[in-house]
Amino acid sequence: MKNFINDAFKAFDKEWALVTAGNMGNFNTMTISWGGLGTLWNKPVATVYVKPIRHTHSFLDSNEYFTVSFFDEKYKKDLAVLGTLSGRDGDKVAKTSLTPVSVGNSISFKEAKITLLCKKIYRQDLITDTMPQEAIDKYYIDEAPHTMFIGEVIDIIE
Repeated sequence: MKNFINDAFKAFDKEWALVTAGNMGNFNTMTISWGGLGTLWNKPVATVYVKPIRHTHSFLDSNEYFTVSFFDEKYKKDLAVLGTLSGRDGDKVAKTSLTPVSVGNSISFKEAKITLLCKKIYRQDLITDTMPQEAIDKYYIDEAPHTMFIGEVIDIIE
């Protein structure tokens, strides 16, 4: 666990993760590389950022819980598939080697090395008026800004 915490920045930016919301009958997942771990309102939290155009966004909005799952390097190709295909177009998980499993009130994957089960406590659309111009130019010329979802980490599954 100590190594995971020490490598939290690397875990999101370089290794990626999956954010997943829903239940075994109806869920969606997507690869994320933007996120963070910290403390808010004296609670351990995970923060993820998802654009409104992404199918997973509606699952995050309509569910009280979500997971953030991290994987070994050997699953990088699977995460690439889940980051490029849309769940609107079919069962993208079936195109990977990952196995969905129920985790508390949400979904993760059997192959995850660590999963954070999160209870959503806050969401906020990012506001371009307060962003640096270079971020707007790079990420938000043609699309609405990301939504920030913050979840209290209520369980860590290793």
